[in-house]
Amino acid sequence: MKVDKRRRRECKTNYLARKKLLQSGAPRVAFRKTNRYVTAQYIISKEAQDNVKIGLSSKDLLKFGWPKESSGALKSITASYFLGLLMGKRIIQEKLEKPIIDFGLLIAIHKNKLFAFLKGLKDAGIEVKCPEEAFPSKERIMGEHLKNKVKFEEIKSKIIGK
Repeated sequence: MKVDKRRRRECKTNYLARKKLLQSGAPRVAFRKTNRYVTAQYIISKEAQDNVKIGLSSKDLLKFGWPKESSGALKSITASYFLGLLMGKRIIQEKLEKPIIDFGLLIAIHKNKLFAFLKGLKDAGIEVKCPEEAFPSKERIMGEHLKNKVKFEEIKSKIIGK
């Protein structure tokens, strides 16, 4: 009997997908969800050694005016959009190469956090091939569904301004 690799058993790594990503030679943006936050990393791989150039978490949104009473919503669709916008701005500022997207073992369902993150990247100026109908509605991105409303335009202007 053959035993799978430890990270595969723990549902952390799909080695076939990782091999294809590494063979492409392009840098990648990894999007991940945790219990409290969403995270994004700009990763350059050389000989299967990952080097993180930019690492962001939705916790960083507190610096841009995200209300502290809404800290429970730092894993929402709105937070994912802002994280994508912030990541896109940082990639453009540092003049880094256009990345490919790495969702890992997350399931890509239209109109969810993954696609809100992609919409943020696209709005920041990163070229993303994705159909428009896959993105969440504008009301969901603006956070109108949240219990504690966020000042969408104010936070967006702070991210774009920096």
